[in-house]
Amino acid sequence: MSVEIREDDLSGASSRALVARHLSGMHAHSPAEGVHALGIDALRAPGITFWTARIGDEVIACGALRVLDAENGEIKSMRVVDAWLGKGIGTAMLDHILAAARARGLKTLWLETGSGEAFAPAHRLYERAGFTYCGPFGDYTAGSFSRFMTRAV
Repeated sequence: MSVEIREDDLSGASSRALVARHLSGMHAHSPAEGVHALGIDALRAPGITFWTARIGDEVIACGALRVLDAENGEIKSMRVVDAWLGKGIGTAMLDHILAAARARGLKTLWLETGSGEAFAPAHRLYERAGFTYCGPFGDYTAGSFSRFMTRAV
């Protein structure tokens, strides 16, 4: 199995469908005020780079990096297609985002995720990658649903 991760402009139907699936999942497992996932237009904003992981022509995962300032970045829109869960694809995408952050000279990465049971696999992925829990960052505020994590790049 050869996974290729490449920058994606979100013009393809399969990339757009995965973002839609991600947003749908966030709304299904989060209270409305706890959904901080970005839609397609927001993922195309300056300062955000979006990638997809593919096997052949099949899009199997996505992830994004938002540059917050000269030293800090935020991981956004990490999602693996259900059929590919547990096969290392999320780790590969996360490693790719970490490498991109390092190449851009960022010092710290941050992320916000949910706290429900549906988010437990994401917590484990980030914990294995060295992320630790922290308080809110950027424009986020503390809430009962959001969990915040950070790590040095």
